[in-house]
Amino acid sequence: MSSSSNSVAEDRAGGDDSNLWRVIDRDNVHGLNLAVPEDAKEVIKPWDKREDTAKFADSNVDDQVIIHVPFSQNVRLRSVLLKLGRGESAPNRLQIYANHPNIVDFTEAETTTAHLDISLLQGESTVVEYPLKVAAFASINSVSLFFSESVGGDLSRIYYIGFKGDIRELKKDKNTPMDVPAANAADALLFDRLQDKASGQQTTAR
Repeated sequence: MSSSSNSVAEDRAGGDDSNLWRVIDRDNVHGLNLAVPEDAKEVIKPWDKREDTAKFADSNVDDQVIIHVPFSQNVRLRSVLLKLGRGESAPNRLQIYANHPNIVDFTEAETTTAHLDISLLQGESTVVEYPLKVAAFASINSVSLFFSESVGGDLSRIYYIGFKGDIRELKKDKNTPMDVPAANAADALLFDRLQDKASGQQTTAR
């Protein structure tokens, strides 16, 4: 009973199939104004590493940071999961830009209307889930997260970034039972038609 209860609690917290870590294109995650640019990838962790504080990303010359996160498939986002620095390194504000892969500097970010502007909770030591407006994030291939306004004004620290939602292309994949090279596409279509015809005949016979 206790293990089952723990499992349910973990699912509600983000450890279930709605966690989108598996479809984040981690190799192409990148950040702006990071003390170590490669650390943008380090904060994209699997759910069981969410409380790990050994790896994190710090801002560089000031408290503003942009983390760009692409997905390998279109997704519908329901929430963003964050573990952030505490005290003076805690950012107060998060602006989220959806499907803007070409935000290359902070001037552009500040002149582009964010899909969502969030006031971040302070003093939290664990992962916090921030619900999103699902209608605004219904078909997403990338998000840019703009953290700013840290308590101390000089440094923003990020330990973990995750997302919950749905993968949008699974049903399409089920309708395509086999992946074939372009040269064999015609043969595959013919095979599918023969299958459909055969199943139709069985239905008619019954």
